[in-house]
Amino acid sequence: MTDPARTVSTLTLDEKAGLTSGLNFWFTKPHPQSGIPSIMLTDGPHGVRKQTEGGDHLGLTDSVPATCFPPAVAMGCSFDPELLELVGSALGAEARAAQVSVLLGPGINIKRSPLCGRNFEYLSEDPLLSGVLGAALVRGIQSQGVGASLKHFAANNQETDRMRVSADIDPRPLREIYLRGFQRVVQDASPWTVMCSYNRINGVYASQNRWLLTDLLRGEWGFDGVVVSDWGAVSDRVAALAAGLDLEMPSTGGRTDQEIVDAVRAGTLDESVVDTAATRVVEMVGKSEVDPDAVFDADEHHALARRVAAECVVLLKNDGVLPLAVDAKIAVIGELAHTPRYQGAGSSRINPTRLDNALDEIRTLASVDVAFAPGYLDDGTSTEELRVAAVDAARAAEVAVVFVGVPAAIESEGFDRTDLELPSGQTELLDAVVAANPNTVVVLSNGGVVRVSGFVDRVPALIEGWLLGQAGGGALADILYGVDDPAGRLAETIPVRLEDTPSYTDFPGEHGHVRYGEGLFVGYRGFDARRNEVSFPFGHGLSYTTFSYSDAVVTVGDDLVVTVTVTNTGGRSGSEVVQVYVGAPDSEVVRAPRELKGFAKVRLDAGESREVEIPVRRADLAYWDTRLDAWVVEGGTYRVEVGASSRDIRATCTTEVAGDEVSVPLSVESSIGEILANPAAAEVLSKVFATADGETPALDPAVLEMAASMPLERILSFGNFGIGRDEIQQQLDIVNRGSK
Repeated sequence: MTDPARTVSTLTLDEKAGLTSGLNFWFTKPHPQSGIPSIMLTDGPHGVRKQTEGGDHLGLTDSVPATCFPPAVAMGCSFDPELLELVGSALGAEARAAQVSVLLGPGINIKRSPLCGRNFEYLSEDPLLSGVLGAALVRGIQSQGVGASLKHFAANNQETDRMRVSADIDPRPLREIYLRGFQRVVQDASPWTVMCSYNRINGVYASQNRWLLTDLLRGEWGFDGVVVSDWGAVSDRVAALAAGLDLEMPSTGGRTDQEIVDAVRAGTLDESVVDTAATRVVEMVGKSEVDPDAVFDADEHHALARRVAAECVVLLKNDGVLPLAVDAKIAVIGELAHTPRYQGAGSSRINPTRLDNALDEIRTLASVDVAFAPGYLDDGTSTEELRVAAVDAARAAEVAVVFVGVPAAIESEGFDRTDLELPSGQTELLDAVVAANPNTVVVLSNGGVVRVSGFVDRVPALIEGWLLGQAGGGALADILYGVDDPAGRLAETIPVRLEDTPSYTDFPGEHGHVRYGEGLFVGYRGFDARRNEVSFPFGHGLSYTTFSYSDAVVTVGDDLVVTVTVTNTGGRSGSEVVQVYVGAPDSEVVRAPRELKGFAKVRLDAGESREVEIPVRRADLAYWDTRLDAWVVEGGTYRVEVGASSRDIRATCTTEVAGDEVSVPLSVESSIGEILANPAAAEVLSKVFATADGETPALDPAVLEMAASMPLERILSFGNFGIGRDEIQQQLDIVNRGSK
């Protein structure tokens, strides 16, 4: 294709406006005379959901077969960007084979509340982990000549009233928690598109938020791709285009295209805005490498899906019952073992190329017969007959393996959960099975965390199996029998109670607004700051072997580098996720006790030691200074903690970090303490209190401490001084200029 800007310059206003909206539900508009083809965008993010011909008008059913990889809730627990880049590459290859040019994913929104109905589609409660893994997925997808669409930008952390609700967030948490992961993906991986979310942010729809889409995304972060709307997210098309939204999806049948044309002709929208958006769309179309002969190996991708799933399973507890011996007499209980729940409900629902179930895979690995009792129905309810059969099977076995989880009807895109409970039919069944056979292993299948505090102390082993995609059944069998070592670590905290979660009193809001009242203290940041008991902390996960840490050292250069020796002290190979947390105990601003700033996944043979280097970017130490509207790295002592979870710290170092030069403009509204901290400004202040003979009286320390937080202008109001307010401000302005 020739130069996109030149191509667009040859089009009429109507044609240019048309390029900025969809042809139909999934395709962009073509302009054959100019050599601009129509390309397809379609749902991800853990598989290619290409709708078949004649599908429903909402685009939710009847998709072509594709590999269903583990959803983000599981992939986040891999802590493995290299593995996720492989997944992204496979997704890109399948998209190419389906003639799809842009895959709508990954989703990296923060898991603010465990009740969010779409948490299964998001990676973590932590922005660094979400950003690193999201960037890996984008790199993988785009390595195949297929674009990724980073979503949902931004602060889309609930499904309740999702198309209208205003996420009301203070500047620091907005920058440090909810935007930081997006910034990392944009700057590290350059996604072709960013998808704006449905919701409003501080009262302004994301689709028409110029600060978000232009000032921040393009101006500060350097994004040069296409901003596309979530499907149906545009409230005012003209305002959205002016704000920086390039492509409205799906088609509105030309209605909103005409609104753009009318606005330009009325002089309320500059035609150059239309030119810019149309050019970006044409540039994106030109990147597409559709290959009608492209194919993928479904068996190879299924094997990859199984490998990935095994890396995502989190062993939460194990009192020695696992791994199972192949000749152990076991009873598998729970319909989820036979009819797996392997993905979430809604727009990301994939039609898998094949589907494994755990029961069949367990029977393949076992050398003896394996009993099975469904125990409950697909919807989680049970009957006396089903319970009795399950209890009988458990009583006759050496080990009972009970599969429980959340039915799709309870968690889905479009609505939020109301609690963290497993269905009562399942918990009653579990109680009966444990009473009959205390040697019980529990396997969870769920898209969002569930409360385990009601039974975890009564079972010797607990596996968090999340939603593991089409090969999850085989992966679970491999973990149960020790074919694979459990390698997943929690990407979100499992609370004791819903009421303990930091967002509990501010979710999901009311009357069109949700206040992010917990501020910075999302997930483990909040639990750790309040020292709340948790069932299992962020980063937690067990192995079938053990690891020790030694010789932790921090080196400070342009960035920090944390070096630690990790040793496999057990009798078999396994993987450890080494996590680096950083805190600033003497910070002048409010901070969490520790924040994840780096991690590395390392696989070691029995007895093997390895020195692991984990870089920590200097920029990741910064906080958002609301006085300056800028990122600031605070100088001083930092505590660097190396551990296996946010509450399993194995080594602690302290290091000095040089701070950024910060010059906060002073004015008569500044406090006495702020003015005295600047020697030149203190000289100005001395003139205020000078006596007639020019002497400045000594102030009593107690009086000075009391006055330190008082604005100077309030003191000026107490009486007549030898220097006026305007003159003071003029002298402070001179000080401000000298500080730059």
